[in-house]
Amino acid sequence: MLYWRALIATTLDVVAILSSVAVAGLIVFLVIARYVLELSVVGLHEVILLFAVFLYMFGAIIASKKREHLTVDWLQQRLVSERAKAWHDLTVAAISLIVTGFFLAWTYWMLDWGLKRPQVTPGLRIPLWIPQLAILAAAVGCSLYALRDLIDAIRRLGR
Repeated sequence: MLYWRALIATTLDVVAILSSVAVAGLIVFLVIARYVLELSVVGLHEVILLFAVFLYMFGAIIASKKREHLTVDWLQQRLVSERAKAWHDLTVAAISLIVTGFFLAWTYWMLDWGLKRPQVTPGLRIPLWIPQLAILAAAVGCSLYALRDLIDAIRRLGR
């Protein structure tokens, strides 16, 4: 189990780092090409946006894994008993699981529709199902981490 966790964490980090480097590097290249070399590179924006989608989606998975996603913790900070904190965490995890369930269903329908009616980007003709796979990965990953948080809260309530 520990091997799989390490493999998943490493894969997430590698995709995020490579996507971040690609976005930054391609934007620098775009600026140099346009303003120094006076070249217009067709499709470069599409590639940058493709990497940006992967960066954002895998960043969301990493934030969910580390429990660092956006939260409002005003109430949680005021709760004193461990049982009350566990109930709060259970409620938050249940809501997160429901929301990520909707996200998962929506992503599945989007990808299904995109495969039945294939579309491509205008410049380089990149199939749109490629960035949609990143969105599906985020939906699956965030749903699994929400489930993890729900199970953790249930275990804490059982103590």
